[in-house]
Amino acid sequence: MADNNSRLVYSTDAGRIKPEEVKATRPKGDGIVRIQRQTSGRKGKGVCIISGLDLDDAELQKLSAELKKKCGCGGATKDGMIEIQGDKRDELKVLLECKGFKVKLAGG
Repeated sequence: MADNNSRLVYSTDAGRIKPEEVKATRPKGDGIVRIQRQTSGRKGKGVCIISGLDLDDAELQKLSAELKKKCGCGGATKDGMIEIQGDKRDELKVLLECKGFKVKLAGG
């Protein structure tokens, strides 16, 4: 006597546990954009990391795409920072200063 309409259904919509609204907030910068070169964890390949940008995610993605195009290389946007492949610190400094950012080269 199998009834086709009786199926066991599991739902988490009406449970006792209420989901917490956790919104990741990035720390506010001091108004200075820092460019540093990093090779750790990348098998010797260097990347330039741009941090200190007070932009939301959409604007950060747009700026990242523009910088990658101008430098002719790849990169990524992670945790509010832009990673550009290769040692392009001087090029990036000029491009960001033209956009109106105050830029410092960090690290050695």
